[in-house]
Parts: sequence; structure tokens; C-alpha cells
Amino acid sequence: MTTTPFASLDDYYALPRIDAAVTSPDGARVVLTVATLTKDRTGYERSLWVVPADGTGAPRRLTRSTTGESGAVFTSTGDLLFVSARPDNAADDDAPAQLWLLPAAGGEARPVTRLAGGVAGVATAADSDRIVVASSLLPEATTIEADARLRAERKKLKVTAIVHDTYPVRYWDHDLGPHEPALLSLDLRDLAEAPAVVATADEAVEAVSTGESDVADEPYPAGLPRPRILVRGRAASAAGMALTPDGATLVVALREPQGRDARFRLVAIDTATAAQRIVRDEVDVDLETPVVSHDGAHVAYVRTEKSTPAGPADQELWIDALDGSDPRRLAAGWDRWPSSIRFAHDDASLIVTADHDGRGPVFRVPVNGDPVEQLTTDDFAYTNVETIAGSSDLTALRSNWMTPPHPVRVSASGVTPLASPAPLPATAADMVEVETTADDGARVRGWLVLPEGADAAAPAPLLLWVHGGPLNSWNAWSWRWSPQLAAARGYAVLLPDPALSTGYGLDFIARGWNAWGGAPYTDLMALTDAVVARDDIDQTRTAAMGGSFGGYMANWIAGHTDRFDAIVTHASLWAFDQFAGTTDFAPYWQSIFTPEGAIENSPHRFVRDIRTPMLVIHGDRDYRVPIGEGLRLWADLNEHHAAADGTSPHRFLYYPDENHWILSPQNARVWYETVFTFLEENLPANP
Repeated sequence: MTTTPFASLDDYYALPRIDAAVTSPDGARVVLTVATLTKDRTGYERSLWVVPADGTGAPRRLTRSTTGESGAVFTSTGDLLFVSARPDNAADDDAPAQLWLLPAAGGEARPVTRLAGGVAGVATAADSDRIVVASSLLPEATTIEADARLRAERKKLKVTAIVHDTYPVRYWDHDLGPHEPALLSLDLRDLAEAPAVVATADEAVEAVSTGESDVADEPYPAGLPRPRILVRGRAASAAGMALTPDGATLVVALREPQGRDARFRLVAIDTATAAQRIVRDEVDVDLETPVVSHDGAHVAYVRTEKSTPAGPADQELWIDALDGSDPRRLAAGWDRWPSSIRFAHDDASLIVTADHDGRGPVFRVPVNGDPVEQLTTDDFAYTNVETIAGSSDLTALRSNWMTPPHPVRVSASGVTPLASPAPLPATAADMVEVETTADDGARVRGWLVLPEGADAAAPAPLLLWVHGGPLNSWNAWSWRWSPQLAAARGYAVLLPDPALSTGYGLDFIARGWNAWGGAPYTDLMALTDAVVARDDIDQTRTAAMGGSFGGYMANWIAGHTDRFDAIVTHASLWAFDQFAGTTDFAPYWQSIFTPEGAIENSPHRFVRDIRTPMLVIHGDRDYRVPIGEGLRLWADLNEHHAAADGTSPHRFLYYPDENHWILSPQNARVWYETVFTFLEENLPANP
């Protein structure tokens, strides 16, 4: 057998990973964010590397710190901004991440901000030193100094209580509040050449603003650009933002309350005065991911009507004048959902990525209404796509199930890999495309990852892996769910795109709408039937796995067939009667199901019919699919299937400190070890 990094979990987690890529304004350099395992193997540290954008040369490391760097973007002059919690001469050990600047001319990186709420992201302008950062402020803080004081006071008094008057109260894996999002503008021209220093004790404000606190306001450091508050509160939970080339206007998708729900509307904000102007706003419609043209005259965005139980809403490409006077839909007959959009270098078209037939190609969408053109036709998915000034070429990250993300240049002559500090790992597996026809005539397809040596003489056991979402597609590399690890242990992995999957048109999604247990289930079984009919697959040894929606499907499969020898369900929806009100944003889930559909499609109703051993996995900090789903599933399994002595064929892997995803390397390693052990117990790869 060929030796690969996937045969060993130690080797797998030691592989460097490319998280992001950004291209310099002159198009000559690409900066990569690279994650590597820490020496104690308990986390990942991220650093920035630069590679030539023309496919020549070698990677060169730019940053090195124990806290790591992320969120890299270029300024108009070619300096590099990034977010890091690295210490400076004023930060505490537990200080939040701040914005740093690495000069293009060379020299050490220096801090740009010192905000008590830290920096979560940054937008830059093509021709200006004006930037906007995403941070947070306490509601009662009127200045950034007051925000720092109030946070220090809460910390000193160990106050953790949060009072809410709006919904929701938590998101994904963290509590919302007591601080609220804020967007702040600042001018890099105000950054002093000398490093910023904090005020000395003698310079600190001696008086306190209230008679109840012994923590005084401390002046914002001299030498750092002073941030201006543009917008704050829940509204600042932006669904994308972009600066005009001159930096004078921020176009941002701001949250607007709509009862318990919310919508996103496009707002233009003057970065000097914070004055707001609505570009476009529609009730029951989300307007998101705005991008501004290079000439500053137009904004493109994604428009999506709120879905209802009657069916999914399309995600539409629109373009408008910056003053909102000329809204036009682009590519009206093209029912693919944009995952990213950019203006081409000449503003004559949009460069768009979207799921498409199990891939994630790059498309060109002309703004004059001409037909959409597909620019890449390989078996890859593209992310982090950026245009190059004065050229039709693009830079991007590219991946599929055989190769992790790696930097490339896309031109009319083809795709050129760039130098990389994360060489592509060798694999002995093969990836083939499989498909079948469902009972209603729909084409259902997926990828099949085959282990080395699988043939008629030595057929491989099959693992059916169902993706999450459910509005998703198995088309790009995942470090969390790696079929290469299973293939290295002798399993074949089927990665299907059933009804509800993206990249096949709105009608394909609608086949499973308000009926998750219908066409998505029968599609999975039909494609499984087609694959186990192959002579290189052992139909007598099969298992089903999934996380999130995939976990829901694993639960549904368990209650509707005993064809599988084992089932793994991760972060799964089990009982819709409790889920919709306990997930982090109930309005969405209650808008896509009728009350009858939610009941009919709830897996918990079929617990008595489960005959297959199940491995239940859940993290306690999962707020998207709360731990109550896993606990109730475990309780129901034991109520109906535990033996008289309390033993059970099922298992429960519980993580007290993980969320919807298992992020810690060692916890993730336990995940795989437990899963593979469970599979070996029920369908050994080499009997």
C-alpha cells in the first residue's frame, strides 16, 4: 500500500493548511494565510506568506508570532493590514486582536488600533488611506475610551450577566452581548511613524465619570488613527461591506429588524460624517454581499426574497447605481447561487463563483445582459477569487476532494498553480463521478472516493457521507470531513448531492423543500443502490454518516431502513418540536416548514424502528443545533433499545467545550478515532 499522510492522524493534523489568499494592488504578489499545528499539538497558529502571482519563485514567510495573524488585506499603497492578538507595549496578555500594518517597503509590523472590543475585520479602499474596521462597543459607551473603562469595570467585578430586549440572544457558538457590533472608520495617514505608546500613569485621567467606579477613562493612544463610529448596535451585524475607491462612502448590508426576524438592506455611509443614506430596502428581502465597481459608480449585490414553506427563493444577482437610481437584475435565467462576486478589472462584468454540478467554477456575468460565461471547467471549487488590475487574469484558491486549497492564477490559457508553503499531500485514493436517475426522473450525482486496490477481487466497504446545510454541495475540500482518511483505511466514501443540494437549479432544491424526509432520502438511497452495484464495492458492508443536516439524514435513515451496518450522526436535528425554538435563530426554521411538515419530517417519531447501531456525537457549545437534540436522541435510544442491564449497542461521544464543529486538533483526533473504532466494530474493513 502507498504511504500517505492520511494513513496517520498525527501526519494528517501536521499538514499545513491554506486558509485565505489576497492579491496586492499591482497584481504582483499573493499573500496566503497558512495554519500550522502548534508544538503542543492543541491548536493552530497562523502566519502570512507571500508568493509571486505569475507562477514563478518561491514562498516567503512575512510574519511570525505565537498568537498568529489572519484577515490580511492590502491598502491602496501596497502595505499589508492584518488582524492579530500579538502583544505590543500596551496590550494585556488576554487583550483582543487588533489591526496591524506591515509596510510594503519593509520593516516591522506595527499596531494600527487599540480597541477594547478588538478588530474582527477590515475594508480598504482602492485609492484612499481611509479604512473601516468591524469591532464592538458596549451599548452605554458613548466613546471608545468609555467602552474600555466599562469593559474593565465588568471584568474587575466579574459581571457576566446580559440583559436583552431583542432577539436572538446567541449565535453559532457564542453569546450575543453585552457588547454590540460597531463599524468604525479611520485614516491611515494619521498613523505616526513612531510606535504608539500608552499614556503614563501621570497622564491618565484622574477623575472618574461616575462616583461608583474606581476605573478611570484612559485616553486613546497618541500616534494611532482615532476611529470614528459610523454605525453601532444590532444593525451593524453586516452581511458584507465595501468602500468606494476614494474611501468616502461605505456601502454596507445592515440588519434591519422585522419583528422577531430581520432583513438586510443596503446603506451608504459617509465615512467622514457617519451620515447614512438608504441605497435599497425591501420588506421580506435580504440584500447582501455588496461590492463596488472600480470607477465607484455602481454596486453589485445578491438579492434574496425570504423563503416560505411554499418553496425556496432564488438568489439573484443585481447591479445598481450607487445612489440607488438604476437597479437591474443580471443573468435572470441563470439559477445558480453566487458564493462570491467581484467586478472585473474593466467593470464590464462580474466575476462570480457558484456551486455547479458538483463543482465550484468561476463565471463571468456581463453587466450588459449578455449570456453568462463559465471560465473554469475542471473538477474543482474556487474561493478567494480576486481580479488583477489591468488584466483579465484572476487569482484564487482551488480545491476538490483529492487536493486541499492551493493558490492558482486563472487566465484565458488555463489555470496555473502558484508556489505554495503548503505542498499538496500525496494520496493513493481515486475520485470518480457517479450518478443515477431518481423515481421522478431527476438526475442525482455525487463523488465516490475509492481506496487504493479496490476492485472486483477486493471490493471496499462503503461509507455514505451526507453533507450539511442542507443548501450545500460536496464539491470542495474539507479538513473537518476528510474522505481521504477513510480511504486510507480501506473504505470507499460516497459524497452525494441529493435534493436540496445547490448547483443544480432551483427546481432541484424545491424537490426536498418542506419534505426533508422525502426526495433527499430517496435520492440518497437511489445513489447508494447505484454505487453498491459496482463490482469494486462490497454491498454487504455499508455505513451512513452525516453532520448537521447530514446528521438529520443519518437519523432519518436509521428510522427508515436497516440496510446499513452502522450510522454516525453528528450535531444532528432529532426532534423538530423542540429544535425550532431552541436553535440560535428560530424565525428561519419556522419559515421553511409548515407545522405539518415539521411534524411529518421529524426523525424522533421513528425511534422504535431503529435497528442499526448509532454513534451520536454532539458539542455542548453548539447553538445552531443545540445539545438538547443530542441529549434527547440519546435518551430516546436508551428508552427504546437499552438492554435490561442498561447496556446499549449505541454510543454517545460528548464534547463539553466544542460547538457545531469540532475545532481542537486533539478533540478532532478523538472524533476520528472513535468513528473508525465504531465502524470497525460493525463493518470491519478487512474481515
